[in-house]
Amino acid sequence: MTRPFAATFVVLAAISAGLGGCVSIGAKPPGTFLSLTSDAVPAVGSSSSGTLSDATVVVEPGAAAPVSVLRIPVQIDATSVAYIKGTQWVERPSRAFQHLLADTLRARGKGLVVEIDRNTTGTRIGGRLLAMGFDVPTRSAIVRFDAMKWLPDGRIETRRFESTVPGVDAEPDVIGPALNRAANKVAGEIADWVSAQ
Repeated sequence: MTRPFAATFVVLAAISAGLGGCVSIGAKPPGTFLSLTSDAVPAVGSSSSGTLSDATVVVEPGAAAPVSVLRIPVQIDATSVAYIKGTQWVERPSRAFQHLLADTLRARGKGLVVEIDRNTTGTRIGGRLLAMGFDVPTRSAIVRFDAMKWLPDGRIETRRFESTVPGVDAEPDVIGPALNRAANKVAGEIADWVSAQ
């Protein structure tokens, strides 16, 4: 009874060893992962409370096709897009920007700020992330965002925000900090816009 089992084990081991040279499990990971870090972080121990109807709700924005993936887009010209090799975002750019904007609003003393993707009777902030990458013609990191604000009285307001950091290269150790600066500037301007309601 032991011989068939032993023979089967030897055959399976040989098959596995043979496949090891032919099959690659998973893609080669990039050398660098990028994330967004808020310049305006709420103080440790700060808190807020209230009801969802009183909260400012930051929803995950939609995203244009070039920024709907984890890779960092490079706008070569008006119609051509490539991606930076060897690096990617740790999460969807739209999700990362949602967290950044919520942190910025909290740090600005906007009261109860939550991140959920549902309709509420309070103020909601969302929109569409149009660009978060590198622009070749201007050698700039660029973040462009079409913001939408739903107010408790039923009104809807929209506004486009954009920030560029010129004179950068499409290298992970350069483009990452530049995109973080641009994203923080846009988030700060949106926070001012929200507070002005």
